[in-house]
Amino acid sequence: MTEAAGASRRPSGTPCWVSLMVHGLGRTEDFYADLFGWEYEPGPTQLGPCVRAILDGEEVAGIGEMPPDRHLPVAWTTYFATDDADCAAEAIRSCGGTVAVGPMDAGAEGRVAICADPLGAIFGIWQDSGHGRPYGVPGTPVWNELVTQDTLTVGKFYEHVFGHEAERHPAASADFDYLTLRLDGRPVAAVHGVGRSLPHDRGPHWMTYFEVHDTDAAAARVTALGGRVLSPPRDRIRGRLALVADPEGAVFALVRSAEGSPA
Repeated sequence: MTEAAGASRRPSGTPCWVSLMVHGLGRTEDFYADLFGWEYEPGPTQLGPCVRAILDGEEVAGIGEMPPDRHLPVAWTTYFATDDADCAAEAIRSCGGTVAVGPMDAGAEGRVAICADPLGAIFGIWQDSGHGRPYGVPGTPVWNELVTQDTLTVGKFYEHVFGHEAERHPAASADFDYLTLRLDGRPVAAVHGVGRSLPHDRGPHWMTYFEVHDTDAAAARVTALGGRVLSPPRDRIRGRLALVADPEGAVFALVRSAEGSPA
């Protein structure tokens, strides 16, 4: 699952960034600073007040504040790298997805758009300026997984848009609907079909996994900081995992990656 910090620019179709839009920027900054050790710098302001989370001098995520009159769900958004945001946006539309915002310039950082797949899961595309970002060390995103009704239709969407090779998990069955999305044979993300178990209040969504030193300690810290533990720490294929929510309700996963777990 993990990669070395300071990796070069990510290939097109690879998750390359995560961001969070919240109602109260200050409280959210404090929560993640305590949990992951993040510091902050001002970010692009095209969509309002925004900061970049910094870890060991490198950018790892973005956090923005919604306008007071907007009452959108608070959730982490996964961005996929693309060589051409405008062409990718057209491909998304032609394959049954939607483009809600952009493509638009994000200053020197490149060109971005906010989109949704045919079943409604929100994600971003980012035509990057080319600098790498650290992933795979504690406090950084290490995995992105789509939680949706089923994998069949939406798996084909991501194959067509980003060139992913969708491979059914060896343990897949009628009770375990799971695809690994690969690029050049390397796993980059996954699609988990959960059928009727999909949360009614969330719908299909991309889940961000953050690496931690100790899943149990990090989950306990989430509670102490005003967040919630939705699924207690337990050992899974990718490592020791817990599902948690921050004080505004943004859901994410904490993971202490197992040795040799896929990216």
